[in-house]
Amino acid sequence: MNREMAENSTKPASSRENMNETSQYAPAGSPDEAFKTKVALAALREDKTLAELSSEFGIHPNQISQWKAFFLQNATSVFRGPKDEKKKIARLERERDDLHEVIGEKEMDIAFLKKLKKLGLL
Repeated sequence: MNREMAENSTKPASSRENMNETSQYAPAGSPDEAFKTKVALAALREDKTLAELSSEFGIHPNQISQWKAFFLQNATSVFRGPKDEKKKIARLERERDDLHEVIGEKEMDIAFLKKLKKLGLL
């Protein structure tokens, strides 16, 4: 082992000069969906322990277990496809149309009341 590697191995990861090699670690801030999926799939393979995965990805073992459980819980949504989304969009469009109709009626009521007031009947 050369001297530089020996020095780096005794330093904590945060003080190492070349942090580009740790690209598998969790990104700063909140990890994105792609990273969470990568970790969950690695956990599902079960070829490594949670401790090994934790060390590899820089995520607490409990977090890995939670992401794995969430992934399994929501796996059916992959096969559900856009059907549910289309139903939701259709419902929202109907609701929007109903609201536009109500707005139109209210505008007509307001115009009618303004005419009555102008004529002195109100």
